[in-house]
Amino acid sequence: MTTNIIKQAEEKLILIFKKLEETRDFNQQKVLKAFQDIRIGEEHFASVSGYGHDDLGRDAIDRVFAQIFNAEKAVVRNQFVSGTHALSCVLFGNLRSGDKLVSIAGRPYDTMEEVIGIRGNKRASLMGHGIRYDEVPLINNGLDIDLDGVAKTIDRNTSMILIQRSCGYDVRKVINIGLMKEIISIAKNKNPDCICFVDNCYGEFVEKLEPIDIGADIIGGSLIKNPGGGLVETGGYVAGKKEYVEQAAMRLTAPGIGSEGGAMLNQSRLILQGLFMAPSIVHDALKGAILAAEVFTQIGFKTAPASDELRSDIIQAIEFGAPEPLIRFCKVLQYNSPVNSHLTPIPDNVPGYDDKLIMAGGSFIEGATIELSADGPIRPPYVAYMQGGLNYAHVKLVIKAIVEELATINCNKSLVG
Repeated sequence: MTTNIIKQAEEKLILIFKKLEETRDFNQQKVLKAFQDIRIGEEHFASVSGYGHDDLGRDAIDRVFAQIFNAEKAVVRNQFVSGTHALSCVLFGNLRSGDKLVSIAGRPYDTMEEVIGIRGNKRASLMGHGIRYDEVPLINNGLDIDLDGVAKTIDRNTSMILIQRSCGYDVRKVINIGLMKEIISIAKNKNPDCICFVDNCYGEFVEKLEPIDIGADIIGGSLIKNPGGGLVETGGYVAGKKEYVEQAAMRLTAPGIGSEGGAMLNQSRLILQGLFMAPSIVHDALKGAILAAEVFTQIGFKTAPASDELRSDIIQAIEFGAPEPLIRFCKVLQYNSPVNSHLTPIPDNVPGYDDKLIMAGGSFIEGATIELSADGPIRPPYVAYMQGGLNYAHVKLVIKAIVEELATINCNKSLVG
């Protein structure tokens, strides 16, 4: 029965999968051209030590990223410990006491709450440094962005808006490039000096355009998500207008050093190779997410986005309505992972989060969410956020195993055939 469900879903999705291939090919051409234009050579794989002065590879990586994302400047570093760290450097680097930050899509991702100061160590946060904060609540039961609210909230005193492209641990719709363009247009009309900052995590290479193409001033993200192509071991990036990127770099290093320092520690080849692989890896991850949306919808679960909705990130949310099927989902995914398949995930406390989380992902790189993984907070409506997948065949195998497991616990009558 499970095999038939998956086969029928694939047949239904043929045209959608074809469209994904067009986006993959477009982005692969864009990446290849950047490598050609910057004249990437073997000399860029060499490593330097110490302060990292005169690192040819580091400079070339920055220029390749800048060209791909249509930015004046980019800073790509393994010294960024996470996407949150890269975003934090942008915020602390470009905001000053008395400035005002507005989050466009309600409350941002859990780890960003502590950076801003909504919870956690207030003294260390933006608010603890005198930066004011506001947010535009979501509408339609938390599903949609309130464009009227955006226009009412942003004024001449708004120094920066934060646009979180992906939904995080929320059920709202992803902010796709079209909607993002509307938001940025509103912000610039209300205040031309407002910095439009996009958290681009999970969104790179999903669409043909990137945020800077449609007016964003600066973006940031993680190298163990989309742009790392499953090869990069750690790091993050910031790209955008030169002034804003350099201010962020000075928070990563120090004033006077900025983007000029930081040894790459033999990571340059992996960063370049992973970036070159990224459009294809993202394609397979997207294809797997769309298959999951179709299959889990067929067997009676809520999914977001739906299989036929426009995608702007690689995350697939599956709502279970109870903790048991969410936990089972993660356990089966872990069992069918290439690494640590013998371990059993359990809900636990994780730094940066209020609720207990369950996290599954036997990945080659710890925490890499471009590899197939899933996690979710143990709180209603008990949603599994599935992301990544280095190849579509693996994602399909895991979906099959999860559907079979859920059928055995009879958590949804439509699963029992």
